Amino acid sequence: MDKYKNYEDLKQHEREGEDYVMIFRESNSRIALIAPHGGGIEPGTVEIADGVADGEHSFYAFKGIKKKGNAVLHITSNRFDEPEGVRIAKNADVAVSIHGYHGNDDIVYIGGKNQDLKSKIMHMLNKTGFRAEISTKPGLRGRHPENICNLCRTGEGVQLEISRGLRDRMFDSLGRRSWRKKTALFFKFVDTLREAFR
Repeated sequence: MDKYKNYEDLKQHEREGEDYVMIFRESNSRIALIAPHGGGIEPGTVEIADGVADGEHSFYAFKGIKKKGNAVLHITSNRFDEPEGVRIAKNADVAVSIHGYHGNDDIVYIGGKNQDLKSKIMHMLNKTGFRAEISTKPGLRGRHPENICNLCRTGEGVQLEISRGLRDRMFDSLGRRSWRKKTALFFKFVDTLREAFR
């Protein structure tokens, strides 16, 4: 259960620049990559979202930067209402949110309301050697209309839940933050997602 019910609640108790930061870039792309639980909350998700966005798509991240205890900064996607993130999601035709799932198996659970893009991403990830499936898990389906990924213009986004096991293999050490090195698997994953958006 989240400690804070929304961003306003979090802002009363946590300090921007000390406990968390927001980073974003906007482009003319119809796609936005969003990492609402970045930094120490769900490690590796900001780098993945940023890598996929590259210089082409819009990008937003909410990053936990506490020395420890970043889990308290988690606001569930249906209630994630930090204004900059919401604005970037709403300015895109399709928002794709990148999350970290706690499981150790190498898997990507795909949720959201955009059926066509979900199927395309699943097909392309599986084709390039990753394991991906459309999520039927409660809490990982991303079907709620208020979910950050579905706040886009079409009302139909995509939510990717990437297991801890898979994220661990994308970096030399997921625990180290500032000098985390990306592995070949990271670039393969990012390139596959970028290709799915073409």
